[in-house]
Amino acid sequence: MAHTRVGDGLAVGDDLVSAAERAVAHALRPLRGERPDLACVFVSGAAPQQEQAALTRAAELLDAHTVLGCTAHGVMAGSKAVEGVGSVSVWAAHLPGVTLRGFHLEVIRTSESIAVLGMPESQPDDIVGVLLADPWSFPSEGFVDGSAARLHGLPLVGGLASGSARSGDTRLLLDGRVYDRGAVGVVVGGDVAVHTLVSQGCRPIGRALTVTSAEGSTIREIGGRPALERAREAVSSLPDEEQPLAVRGLTLGLVMDEYADEHVAGDFLVRGIAGADQISGAIDVGDVIPVGSTVQFLLRDADSAHDDLAQVLAAFRRRVGMTGICGALLFSCNGRGRSMFPSADHDVAAVQGALGVEGIAGFFAAGEFGPVAGRNRLHGFTATVLAFGS
Repeated sequence: MAHTRVGDGLAVGDDLVSAAERAVAHALRPLRGERPDLACVFVSGAAPQQEQAALTRAAELLDAHTVLGCTAHGVMAGSKAVEGVGSVSVWAAHLPGVTLRGFHLEVIRTSESIAVLGMPESQPDDIVGVLLADPWSFPSEGFVDGSAARLHGLPLVGGLASGSARSGDTRLLLDGRVYDRGAVGVVVGGDVAVHTLVSQGCRPIGRALTVTSAEGSTIREIGGRPALERAREAVSSLPDEEQPLAVRGLTLGLVMDEYADEHVAGDFLVRGIAGADQISGAIDVGDVIPVGSTVQFLLRDADSAHDDLAQVLAAFRRRVGMTGICGALLFSCNGRGRSMFPSADHDVAAVQGALGVEGIAGFFAAGEFGPVAGRNRLHGFTATVLAFGS
Protein backbone atom coordinates (compact mmCIF):
# COMPACT_ATOMS: atom_id res chain seq x y z
CA MET A 1 0.00 0.00 0.00
CA ALA A 2 1.31 3.44 -0.91
CA HIS A 3 1.81 5.82 2.01
CA THR A 4 1.73 9.58 2.30
CA ARG A 5 5.27 10.83 2.81
CA VAL A 6 6.28 14.44 3.48
CA GLY A 7 9.71 16.02 3.79
CA ASP A 8 11.13 19.48 4.43
CA GLY A 9 14.46 21.19 3.97
CA LEU A 10 16.02 24.50 4.99
CA ALA A 11 19.38 25.83 3.81
CA VAL A 12 21.09 29.17 4.41
CA GLY A 13 23.81 30.81 2.34
CA ASP A 14 24.70 33.65 0.02
CA ASP A 15 24.72 31.24 -2.95
CA LEU A 16 20.97 30.70 -3.25
CA VAL A 17 21.23 28.08 -5.98
CA SER A 18 23.50 25.98 -3.80
CA ALA A 19 21.13 26.51 -0.85
CA ALA A 20 18.23 25.36 -3.04
CA GLU A 21 20.10 22.18 -3.97
CA ARG A 22 20.78 21.37 -0.32
CA ALA A 23 17.23 22.13 0.80
CA VAL A 24 15.76 19.93 -1.96
CA ALA A 25 18.06 17.02 -1.08
CA HIS A 26 16.94 17.20 2.56
CA ALA A 27 13.25 17.46 1.68
CA LEU A 28 13.34 14.48 -0.68
CA ARG A 29 15.03 12.12 1.78
CA PRO A 30 11.86 11.09 3.69
CA LEU A 31 10.09 10.28 0.39
CA ARG A 32 12.42 7.25 -0.06
CA GLY A 33 12.65 7.56 -3.79
CA GLU A 34 8.97 8.30 -4.45
CA ARG A 35 8.31 11.18 -6.85
CA PRO A 36 6.71 14.18 -5.12
CA ASP A 37 3.16 14.98 -6.14
CA LEU A 38 3.17 18.46 -4.62
CA ALA A 39 6.19 20.57 -3.70
CA CYS A 40 6.67 24.14 -2.51
CA VAL A 41 9.78 26.33 -2.59
CA PHE A 42 10.29 29.63 -0.77
CA VAL A 43 13.40 31.81 -1.19
CA SER A 44 14.61 34.88 0.66
CA GLY A 45 17.35 37.42 1.01
CA ALA A 46 18.84 38.07 -2.43
CA ALA A 47 18.32 40.02 -5.65
CA PRO A 48 15.28 38.98 -7.71
CA GLN A 49 17.45 37.37 -10.40
CA GLN A 50 19.22 35.18 -7.85
CA GLU A 51 15.92 34.24 -6.22
CA GLN A 52 14.53 33.31 -9.62
CA ALA A 53 17.54 31.10 -10.34
CA ALA A 54 17.08 29.33 -7.00
CA LEU A 55 13.36 28.76 -7.61
CA THR A 56 14.04 27.35 -11.08
CA ARG A 57 16.82 25.06 -9.88
CA ALA A 58 14.71 23.72 -7.02
CA ALA A 59 11.81 22.96 -9.37
CA GLU A 60 14.16 21.13 -11.72
CA LEU A 61 15.57 18.92 -8.96
CA LEU A 62 12.21 18.22 -7.31
CA ASP A 63 10.62 16.93 -10.54
CA ALA A 64 7.22 17.05 -8.82
CA HIS A 65 3.85 16.83 -10.51
CA THR A 66 3.14 20.38 -9.30
CA VAL A 67 5.65 22.84 -7.83
CA LEU A 68 4.68 26.19 -6.30
CA GLY A 69 6.92 28.84 -4.85
CA CYS A 70 7.60 32.49 -4.18
CA THR A 71 10.01 35.02 -2.77
CA ALA A 72 9.68 35.91 0.90
CA HIS A 73 10.86 38.09 3.76
CA GLY A 74 11.85 34.89 5.56
CA VAL A 75 11.40 31.15 5.30
CA MET A 76 10.88 28.19 7.63
CA ALA A 77 11.13 24.42 7.70
CA GLY A 78 11.20 21.74 10.38
CA SER A 79 11.31 23.72 13.61
CA LYS A 80 13.54 26.54 12.34
CA ALA A 81 12.92 29.88 10.65
CA VAL A 82 15.19 32.62 9.30
CA GLU A 83 14.44 36.19 8.23
CA GLY A 84 16.27 38.66 6.04
CA VAL A 85 19.17 36.43 4.99
CA GLY A 86 19.86 34.26 1.95
CA SER A 87 17.82 31.11 2.54
CA VAL A 88 15.63 28.50 0.86
CA SER A 89 12.94 26.26 2.33
CA VAL A 90 11.47 23.29 0.47
CA TRP A 91 8.44 21.13 1.17
CA ALA A 92 7.81 17.92 -0.78
CA ALA A 93 4.94 15.45 -0.45
CA HIS A 94 4.05 12.11 -2.00
CA LEU A 95 0.24 12.02 -1.73
CA PRO A 96 -1.32 8.79 -3.07
CA GLY A 97 -4.79 9.39 -4.49
CA VAL A 98 -4.39 13.15 -4.86
CA THR A 99 -5.39 15.18 -7.92
CA LEU A 100 -3.58 18.45 -8.58
CA ARG A 101 -4.36 21.28 -10.99
CA GLY A 102 -1.87 24.11 -11.01
CA PHE A 103 -2.85 27.56 -12.25
CA HIS A 104 -1.47 31.02 -12.96
CA LEU A 105 -3.89 33.91 -12.45
CA GLU A 106 -3.48 36.95 -14.68
CA VAL A 107 -5.03 40.34 -14.02
CA ILE A 108 -6.69 42.21 -16.88
CA ARG A 109 -7.35 45.88 -16.10
CA THR A 110 -9.59 48.21 -18.07
CA SER A 111 -10.70 51.76 -17.35
CA GLU A 112 -13.85 50.39 -15.73
CA SER A 113 -13.02 47.01 -14.18
CA ILE A 114 -10.50 44.39 -13.15
CA ALA A 115 -10.79 40.78 -14.29
CA VAL A 116 -8.85 37.77 -12.98
CA LEU A 117 -8.31 34.99 -15.52
CA GLY A 118 -6.87 31.50 -15.20
CA MET A 119 -8.75 29.78 -12.38
CA PRO A 120 -9.54 26.17 -13.34
CA GLU A 121 -13.15 24.99 -13.52
CA SER A 122 -14.46 23.43 -10.30
CA GLN A 123 -14.50 19.64 -10.03
CA PRO A 124 -16.60 17.49 -7.65
CA ASP A 125 -13.57 16.18 -5.75
CA ASP A 126 -11.89 19.57 -5.14
CA ILE A 127 -10.89 19.97 -1.50
CA VAL A 128 -8.70 23.05 -1.06
CA GLY A 129 -6.79 25.64 -3.05
CA VAL A 130 -3.28 26.87 -2.25
CA LEU A 131 -2.69 30.44 -3.45
CA LEU A 132 0.52 32.51 -3.60
CA ALA A 133 0.04 36.07 -4.85
CA ASP A 134 2.06 39.15 -5.76
CA PRO A 135 1.02 41.97 -3.38
CA TRP A 136 1.74 44.66 -5.98
CA SER A 137 -0.33 43.46 -8.92
CA PHE A 138 -2.95 41.01 -7.68
CA PRO A 139 -6.32 42.22 -6.25
CA SER A 140 -6.17 39.75 -3.39
CA GLU A 141 -8.91 41.14 -1.17
CA GLY A 142 -11.45 41.45 -3.98
CA PHE A 143 -10.59 38.01 -5.34
CA VAL A 144 -10.92 36.36 -1.93
CA ASP A 145 -14.11 38.24 -1.04
CA GLY A 146 -15.76 36.99 -4.23
CA SER A 147 -14.40 33.47 -3.99
CA ALA A 148 -17.41 31.93 -2.24
CA ALA A 149 -19.52 32.17 -5.39
CA ARG A 150 -16.73 32.07 -7.96
CA LEU A 151 -15.04 28.98 -6.48
CA HIS A 152 -18.19 27.28 -5.16
CA GLY A 153 -17.02 27.33 -1.54
CA LEU A 154 -13.49 26.03 -2.16
CA PRO A 155 -11.30 26.95 0.86
CA LEU A 156 -8.18 28.95 0.01
CA VAL A 157 -4.96 28.84 2.03
CA GLY A 158 -1.68 30.60 1.31
CA GLY A 159 -0.18 34.06 1.39
CA LEU A 160 1.14 37.16 -0.31
CA ALA A 161 4.77 36.97 -1.40
CA SER A 162 6.87 39.28 0.76
CA GLY A 163 10.30 40.84 0.84
CA SER A 164 10.09 42.72 -2.47
CA ALA A 165 10.81 46.44 -2.24
CA ARG A 166 8.97 47.43 -5.41
CA SER A 167 6.58 46.27 -8.08
CA GLY A 168 8.18 43.76 -10.43
CA ASP A 169 10.60 42.33 -7.85
CA THR A 170 8.29 39.53 -6.71
CA ARG A 171 8.95 36.08 -8.12
CA LEU A 172 6.24 33.39 -8.28
CA LEU A 173 6.96 29.80 -9.32
CA LEU A 174 4.68 27.31 -11.04
CA ASP A 175 6.10 24.10 -12.50
CA GLY A 176 9.43 25.55 -13.54
CA ARG A 177 8.05 28.83 -14.89
CA VAL A 178 8.64 32.05 -12.96
CA TYR A 179 6.27 35.03 -13.01
CA ASP A 180 6.67 38.55 -11.59
CA ARG A 181 2.95 39.40 -11.29
CA GLY A 182 -0.46 37.86 -10.68
CA ALA A 183 -0.79 34.73 -8.59
CA VAL A 184 0.00 31.04 -8.78
CA GLY A 185 -1.67 28.14 -7.04
CA VAL A 186 -2.94 24.61 -7.10
CA VAL A 187 -6.34 23.03 -6.53
CA VAL A 188 -5.96 19.91 -4.41
CA GLY A 189 -8.56 17.16 -4.75
CA GLY A 190 -9.03 13.43 -4.77
CA ASP A 191 -8.54 10.95 -1.97
CA VAL A 192 -6.48 13.06 0.42
CA ALA A 193 -7.21 14.46 3.88
CA VAL A 194 -6.47 18.13 4.56
CA HIS A 195 -7.24 20.48 7.46
CA THR A 196 -7.11 24.29 7.57
CA LEU A 197 -6.28 26.24 10.74
CA VAL A 198 -6.14 30.00 11.28
CA SER A 199 -4.71 31.59 14.42
CA GLN A 200 -5.48 35.33 14.51
CA GLY A 201 -3.47 35.93 17.66
CA CYS A 202 -5.74 38.33 19.58
CA ARG A 203 -7.70 38.44 22.83
CA PRO A 204 -10.96 40.33 23.40
CA ILE A 205 -10.98 43.39 25.66
CA GLY A 206 -13.89 45.54 26.76
CA ARG A 207 -17.43 44.56 25.68
CA ALA A 208 -19.07 43.29 22.51
CA LEU A 209 -21.29 46.07 21.13
CA THR A 210 -23.33 46.87 18.02
CA VAL A 211 -22.14 49.17 15.24
CA THR A 212 -24.77 51.94 15.16
CA SER A 213 -23.32 54.26 12.49
CA ALA A 214 -20.94 53.41 9.67
CA GLU A 215 -20.20 54.15 6.04
CA GLY A 216 -17.95 51.87 4.01
CA SER A 217 -14.84 51.11 6.06
CA THR A 218 -15.43 54.03 8.44
CA ILE A 219 -17.18 53.27 11.73
CA ARG A 220 -18.63 56.38 13.30
CA GLU A 221 -20.48 54.99 16.31
CA ILE A 222 -20.46 51.78 18.33
CA GLY A 223 -23.23 51.30 20.85
CA GLY A 224 -24.51 54.82 20.19
CA ARG A 225 -21.22 56.55 21.06
CA PRO A 226 -18.21 57.61 18.97
CA ALA A 227 -16.13 54.59 17.98
CA LEU A 228 -12.89 56.17 19.23
CA GLU A 229 -14.50 56.74 22.62
CA ARG A 230 -15.43 53.05 22.75
CA ALA A 231 -11.84 52.15 21.87
CA ARG A 232 -10.51 54.24 24.75
CA GLU A 233 -13.09 52.64 27.04
CA ALA A 234 -11.87 49.16 26.04
CA VAL A 235 -8.22 50.09 26.60
CA SER A 236 -9.02 51.58 30.02
CA SER A 237 -10.42 48.17 31.06
CA LEU A 238 -6.91 46.73 30.84
CA PRO A 239 -4.51 46.68 33.81
CA ASP A 240 -2.29 49.78 33.82
CA GLU A 241 0.80 47.81 32.81
CA GLU A 242 -0.94 46.39 29.71
CA GLN A 243 -2.44 49.62 28.37
CA PRO A 244 0.75 50.65 26.48
CA LEU A 245 0.37 47.47 24.38
CA ALA A 246 -2.69 49.02 22.75
CA VAL A 247 -0.56 51.68 21.04
CA ARG A 248 0.46 49.09 18.41
CA GLY A 249 -1.73 46.09 19.11
CA LEU A 250 -5.32 47.37 19.19
CA THR A 251 -7.56 45.78 16.53
CA LEU A 252 -11.27 45.33 15.93
CA GLY A 253 -13.03 41.97 15.81
CA LEU A 254 -16.20 41.33 13.84
CA VAL A 255 -18.23 38.67 15.66
CA MET A 256 -18.88 35.65 13.44
CA ASP A 257 -21.67 34.12 15.54
CA GLU A 258 -24.11 36.79 16.65
CA TYR A 259 -26.03 34.31 18.82
CA ALA A 260 -23.19 33.14 21.07
CA ASP A 261 -23.58 34.17 24.71
CA GLU A 262 -19.84 34.75 25.11
CA HIS A 263 -17.14 35.49 22.57
CA VAL A 264 -13.61 34.09 22.79
CA ALA A 265 -10.52 34.70 20.66
CA GLY A 266 -11.44 32.44 17.74
CA ASP A 267 -14.94 33.89 17.31
CA PHE A 268 -13.85 37.03 15.45
CA LEU A 269 -12.74 38.14 12.04
CA VAL A 270 -9.88 40.47 12.99
CA ARG A 271 -9.35 43.77 11.20
CA GLY A 272 -6.63 46.33 11.86
CA ILE A 273 -7.46 49.94 12.74
CA ALA A 274 -6.08 51.98 9.86
CA GLY A 275 -6.77 55.42 11.33
CA ALA A 276 -8.90 57.57 13.60
CA ASP A 277 -10.43 61.05 13.46
CA GLN A 278 -9.80 62.78 16.77
CA ILE A 279 -12.52 65.36 16.12
CA SER A 280 -15.42 63.17 14.98
CA GLY A 281 -14.35 60.07 16.89
CA ALA A 282 -14.65 57.83 13.81
CA ILE A 283 -12.24 54.97 13.09
CA ASP A 284 -11.26 53.35 9.80
CA VAL A 285 -10.81 49.58 9.78
CA GLY A 286 -10.01 49.02 6.10
CA ASP A 287 -13.02 46.76 5.56
CA VAL A 288 -16.75 47.25 5.20
CA ILE A 289 -18.47 46.73 8.57
CA PRO A 290 -22.27 47.08 8.16
CA VAL A 291 -24.47 48.85 10.67
CA GLY A 292 -25.91 46.25 13.04
CA SER A 293 -22.72 44.16 13.16
CA THR A 294 -21.47 43.08 16.56
CA VAL A 295 -17.85 44.05 17.18
CA GLN A 296 -15.38 43.98 20.03
CA PHE A 297 -11.96 45.53 20.40
CA LEU A 298 -9.09 43.05 20.55
CA LEU A 299 -5.50 43.24 21.73
CA ARG A 300 -2.67 41.63 19.82
CA ASP A 301 0.64 41.09 21.60
CA ALA A 302 3.20 38.30 21.89
CA ASP A 303 1.45 36.57 24.80
CA SER A 304 -1.96 36.69 23.09
CA ALA A 305 -0.52 35.43 19.81
CA HIS A 306 1.32 32.60 21.57
CA ASP A 307 -1.73 31.55 23.58
CA ASP A 308 -4.12 31.69 20.63
CA LEU A 309 -1.86 29.57 18.40
CA ALA A 310 -1.43 27.04 21.21
CA GLN A 311 -5.22 26.87 21.73
CA VAL A 312 -5.96 26.47 18.01
CA LEU A 313 -3.41 23.67 17.69
CA ALA A 314 -4.57 21.93 20.88
CA ALA A 315 -8.22 22.02 19.75
CA PHE A 316 -7.18 20.57 16.38
CA ARG A 317 -5.29 17.73 18.05
CA ARG A 318 -8.26 16.90 20.25
CA ARG A 319 -10.45 16.79 17.14
CA VAL A 320 -8.24 14.61 14.93
CA GLY A 321 -6.33 12.63 17.55
CA MET A 322 -2.61 12.17 17.98
CA THR A 323 -1.98 10.23 14.78
CA GLY A 324 -2.77 10.68 11.13
CA ILE A 325 -1.05 14.01 10.34
CA CYS A 326 1.95 13.68 8.04
CA GLY A 327 3.00 17.26 7.35
CA ALA A 328 1.88 20.84 6.97
CA LEU A 329 2.40 24.13 5.18
CA LEU A 330 2.61 27.25 7.36
CA PHE A 331 1.96 30.83 6.24
CA SER A 332 2.93 33.22 9.02
CA CYS A 333 2.69 37.00 8.87
CA ASN A 334 5.95 38.89 8.46
CA GLY A 335 4.79 40.98 11.44
CA ARG A 336 5.21 37.92 13.61
CA GLY A 337 8.63 36.22 13.79
CA ARG A 338 11.27 38.34 15.47
CA SER A 339 9.01 41.41 15.26
CA MET A 340 6.68 39.84 17.80
CA PHE A 341 8.51 36.97 19.49
CA PRO A 342 12.01 36.45 20.92
CA SER A 343 12.78 34.11 18.02
CA ALA A 344 11.79 33.76 14.36
CA ASP A 345 11.24 30.06 15.11
CA HIS A 346 8.18 30.63 17.31
CA ASP A 347 5.33 29.70 14.97
CA VAL A 348 6.93 26.83 13.07
CA ALA A 349 8.30 25.30 16.29
CA ALA A 350 4.85 25.55 17.89
CA VAL A 351 3.18 23.88 14.88
CA GLN A 352 5.75 21.10 14.72
CA GLY A 353 5.55 20.49 18.46
CA ALA A 354 1.74 20.34 18.46
CA LEU A 355 1.42 18.17 15.36
CA GLY A 356 4.31 15.93 16.37
CA VAL A 357 5.59 15.43 12.83
CA GLU A 358 8.39 16.45 10.49
CA GLY A 359 7.52 17.71 7.04
CA ILE A 360 6.57 21.31 7.89
CA ALA A 361 7.63 24.32 5.84
CA GLY A 362 6.42 27.76 4.84
CA PHE A 363 7.26 31.45 4.69
CA PHE A 364 6.65 34.83 6.30
CA ALA A 365 3.91 36.44 4.22
CA ALA A 366 2.68 40.00 3.64
CA GLY A 367 -0.89 38.79 4.20
CA GLU A 368 -2.37 35.33 4.67
CA PHE A 369 -5.30 33.53 3.03
CA GLY A 370 -7.43 31.27 5.19
CA PRO A 371 -11.06 30.44 5.88
CA VAL A 372 -12.81 31.77 9.00
CA ALA A 373 -16.40 30.74 9.77
CA GLY A 374 -16.64 29.05 6.37
CA ARG A 375 -15.54 32.06 4.29
CA ASN A 376 -12.18 32.76 2.71
CA ARG A 377 -10.48 35.85 4.07
CA LEU A 378 -7.31 37.86 3.61
CA HIS A 379 -5.70 38.29 7.02
CA GLY A 380 -2.83 40.11 8.65
CA PHE A 381 -0.74 38.95 11.61
CA THR A 382 -2.08 35.40 11.48
CA ALA A 383 -0.47 31.98 11.43
CA THR A 384 -2.38 29.89 8.88
CA VAL A 385 -1.81 26.16 8.54
CA LEU A 386 -2.70 23.59 5.89
CA ALA A 387 -2.19 20.15 7.46
CA PHE A 388 -2.11 16.95 5.42
CA GLY A 389 -3.40 13.65 6.77
CA SER A 390 -2.21 10.14 6.01
